[in-house]
Amino acid sequence: MLLPKMLACVTKWIYGKPMGTGNVATTRTSSLRSAVALHGAMAVTGLIMVLFLLAHMYGNLKIFKGGEAFDGYSEYLREIGEPLLPYAGALWILRVVLLASVLIHIFSAITLWHRSRFATQGRGSRRYQSTKNRRGVQRSYASFTMRWGGVVIGLFVIYHILNLSADVIAPGGTSPSPYQRMINNFSIWWVVLSYVIALAALGFHLRHGIWSAFASLGANSSPARRRLLNQLATVVSLLILVGFLIPPLAIFAGWVSQ
Repeated sequence: MLLPKMLACVTKWIYGKPMGTGNVATTRTSSLRSAVALHGAMAVTGLIMVLFLLAHMYGNLKIFKGGEAFDGYSEYLREIGEPLLPYAGALWILRVVLLASVLIHIFSAITLWHRSRFATQGRGSRRYQSTKNRRGVQRSYASFTMRWGGVVIGLFVIYHILNLSADVIAPGGTSPSPYQRMINNFSIWWVVLSYVIALAALGFHLRHGIWSAFASLGANSSPARRRLLNQLATVVSLLILVGFLIPPLAIFAGWVSQ
């Protein structure tokens, strides 16, 4: 009895009513379940994660200052806010905010996708014809790979946490030193390759996602602003992509060592 009730609740949230009771397009949903609210939630949570990526990228680049500086930075993150906050308190607050952002982002994306599929009986919909694509499909490669790119990124984040943060998956050997863990793991070619593939997916996801986020928040209001948002999305995604690629490639090339 519990499982059917749970499924009914999820269905009601996604479609605005139980399955099979009418056309979803005519269903009145609350403001929190509206497409506008879900797109807004995806935009805000996505931008929160972009800010985190920029900060994380900055921290990773400290690898070039040596083991003492890198490990000191890792320890500093746990001491932020003391004595007002307990040890690692600020870090746990950040983790909770990030986890909530990730869950809201994924839930909003899945809900919007299910609504789109339900509204078209699973056939999807064709876009308008243009000189760029006379078949009526207006997707860029980045937007086309958003869904599967997001899956790749999600799996990579789990692997990344288990690999470099929790030190559970340690093909190069475990170590209490974050600096040493980086050196150990990025000295292995397939570990570096896995990061390159995941970061490529992240770059495509960010390129389209940053633009979409600002558009959802109303910044895409003129041709000039559209060009600016496109340029901003490209610059930020490239910055994050290159910034995250430099440490593992430098370690693998032997430019950073023990």
